[in-house]
Amino acid sequence: MSQTYPLQQAYKDHLVEEVVSYDDALAAFDPVLGLEVHVELNTASKMFCGCSTEFGAEPNTQTCPVCLGLPGSLPVVNAKAIESAIRIGLALNCSIAEWCRFARKNYFYPDMPKNYQISQYDEPIAFDGWTEVEVDGKAYRIGIERAHMEEDTGKSLHVGGATGRIHGADYSLLDYNRSGVPLIEIVTKPITGTGDKAPQVARAYVQMLRDLLRALGVSDVRMEQGSLRCDANVSLRPSPEAPLGTRTETKNVNSLRSVERAVRYEITRQAALLSAGGRVKQETRHWQEGSGTTSSGRSKEQAEEYRYFPDPDLVPVAPSREWVEQLRGTLPELPTERLKRVSAEWGFSEMEMRDVVSAGAVNAIMATVAAGASPQSARKWWLTELARRANERGVDLEDTGVTPAQVAEIQAMVEAGTINDKLARQVFDGVLAGEGGPAEVVTARGLAVVSDDTALGAAVDAAIAANPAVADKIRGGKVQAAGALIGAVMKELRGQGDAARIRELILTKLG
Repeated sequence: MSQTYPLQQAYKDHLVEEVVSYDDALAAFDPVLGLEVHVELNTASKMFCGCSTEFGAEPNTQTCPVCLGLPGSLPVVNAKAIESAIRIGLALNCSIAEWCRFARKNYFYPDMPKNYQISQYDEPIAFDGWTEVEVDGKAYRIGIERAHMEEDTGKSLHVGGATGRIHGADYSLLDYNRSGVPLIEIVTKPITGTGDKAPQVARAYVQMLRDLLRALGVSDVRMEQGSLRCDANVSLRPSPEAPLGTRTETKNVNSLRSVERAVRYEITRQAALLSAGGRVKQETRHWQEGSGTTSSGRSKEQAEEYRYFPDPDLVPVAPSREWVEQLRGTLPELPTERLKRVSAEWGFSEMEMRDVVSAGAVNAIMATVAAGASPQSARKWWLTELARRANERGVDLEDTGVTPAQVAEIQAMVEAGTINDKLARQVFDGVLAGEGGPAEVVTARGLAVVSDDTALGAAVDAAIAANPAVADKIRGGKVQAAGALIGAVMKELRGQGDAARIRELILTKLG
């Protein structure tokens, strides 16, 4: 008989942690959030050297002595990264430091070649800001503790095993291309008062931040590539008046949907633990996408354990007030302002706009309208057909694989009578299956609506002959009975008939 050793048992135990229902958790505890979002900037070169930041290059081809931490190499600050950091801080209503320094954050990871990370500690470039998000018509104000500059680490690739994680892997590989890529870490103050909306508020905040950073043009914010990552801190307390509880930090959550799910799961897990008389450990946790759970990572270090000290190789950063004000003048329309504008332009009701925001469809609809579709038709496709497909695949709406331009093209074909709504759904199938653009799918699958009177007339005659009782009702003046014959013709034509023309032919033939 095989023996289970303590480490094996501990691993099994954390996979089957108890949870309570979400409603029970909220009835007993008040959740408090803290969100840390890491943003890779889209500068052409790294934070402290001239190496390229292009994504997807062959491993370890975008490195040099500086980003590999070789002895004698000296870092130089990327001016464009500082500019981006200031613009992000201004967009989040932060104060911009008149003087700040870089620090060394000391800890060991295999994918961090220097054994320390250049970051900022007690002197961030932007601090004490705020922003707002809206969930179900209610605004939530979120305080921003700080936005500071740092460098990214390299990347470990664990080969073998089923999960891609180190557990069960045969060996690990290291790619230092990402090491030294400029990062901005945006840290919120404790987010209170969200109640049962805590998971949605977390998602709405990260979504708002993604939209804001995209508008600023400082990052491509592609969560699936890791250029936007969220660490979600969650703690529970008995009531809103009680002191803050012990928090956990779920690391590197890389989709909007997963941010919401991770926060919800941690609330139910911590509630079960506390309700049973246990205590929450301050630790990092890993999000398991497949199971929708978190698993224990490592004990969470306190700041003093990182042995921060000023980096002696880098001069302080002292942005002039004139420069800061010049950068303030470059800020684009912010997401909250844009939302009010497009809501008025589109003519959506408050409820319709609330659904759009909740689905995360604002950007998709804007791009679809820009491509030529009407706001209502764009809303129809994104909130029904494409939202359903995104939900089935477990991805965010914008990651379904259909572009706004393709949605607009499909709608244009519907309005031109080339296809109908039912056939449009088959066109979406083809586009998602990689069969080409909408027009190519219509041609290849033979999906165009049949509008030729000869073909339609033959199908109408066949339907009348097969349904004499219905035909008699129509002759007797019951025009609404034509629906049954239209359905029969459409079935014969596999849904590809021009329904309006079919109705005209039926009524003409039956007087």
